[in-house]
Amino acid sequence: MKRLIFIALLLLTALPARATETRLEAPGTAARDLMIESSTDFAIFEPMLRAFQSGHPDVAITYRELTTNELDDHVSAACEAGRFVADLVVSSSVDQQLKLVNDGCALALPAEARAGLPDWARWREELVGLTFEPAVMVYNRAYFTGRAVPQSRFELIDLLRESEDFIGKIGTYDIQASGVGYLFAFQDALQASTWGRLVESLGRNRARLFCCTAEILDRVADGRLLVGYNVLGSYALQMIRSDERIGIVLPSDYTLVFARAAFVPATARAPELAETFITFMLSPAGREVLTAQMRLLSPIDGAQELARMLADGSADARAFRPVAMTPALLVGLDRAKREIFLQEWRAALPSGDIAAGSP
Repeated sequence: MKRLIFIALLLLTALPARATETRLEAPGTAARDLMIESSTDFAIFEPMLRAFQSGHPDVAITYRELTTNELDDHVSAACEAGRFVADLVVSSSVDQQLKLVNDGCALALPAEARAGLPDWARWREELVGLTFEPAVMVYNRAYFTGRAVPQSRFELIDLLRESEDFIGKIGTYDIQASGVGYLFAFQDALQASTWGRLVESLGRNRARLFCCTAEILDRVADGRLLVGYNVLGSYALQMIRSDERIGIVLPSDYTLVFARAAFVPATARAPELAETFITFMLSPAGREVLTAQMRLLSPIDGAQELARMLADGSADARAFRPVAMTPALLVGLDRAKREIFLQEWRAALPSGDIAAGSP
């Protein structure tokens, strides 16, 4: 008995403290189990899980939700130890996912699980993109009533320089805590001549840093923040369906687009079932759930669907810059380069000038 208690405690402590787990029992007679570990909020992913179960009523699904960095640490440790972690791993931190695959943590996927994907949304036969998500700016509509909304990074920088209204009122990711936040910031540094000036402006306005998208959106909606920068567009698109207090801008100078990356771990217990789930998500039926219910869109037809959803001409495909799944992403994860980048970030945004996650 003591040995069983010890093993149970060991398994519990192996999970990150913030991990949350949800169990969806099989609609029919349970015969198979699918374990998914993901950085996507369960509430966002639930429609896809239930749609999959409707066609596979014998499948029970356990969905474990973590932050991107927690997920990466957890999966990396399990891979190194050769132990089971999940049947499917899905994360918005594409660079971390690519490194895990590069480290030999994934199984090869069959052709049908990769069918139709553009080159930028897949790597080798192991990593696939499941979504089409822009990095956007969001703003408080009440504040900007009668005021010009910045449509590009150039206009945002000018706005932050011209007004003191944004001191403590602009939010973005804490790139030390958020894997996707770091990915966006590093891509900005590569893509834009405005990066240095933008970070300087964020620091001068004492930008507030957050781990998670929902925290930024909630504060922009109620006016505690006036602008959110580099926010996941999928979450913002979901929110504006029921909340008119928030507006969205796809930056006209360029709009980063990424796909949540998925792979089947080498230690998966139900690899075929995980492959079937991926195939379903990329099928016409799965893409309909992505578009109509999840607002995440698909790499296969996401640009066209986004233009249809916004219907205001702001979704200009010429401005889209997909974050391609290539080994180039690993550059930002090099320890020396990452530390230099974070040092520059901390120098511009010292911790004394921010209130991460505060109300």
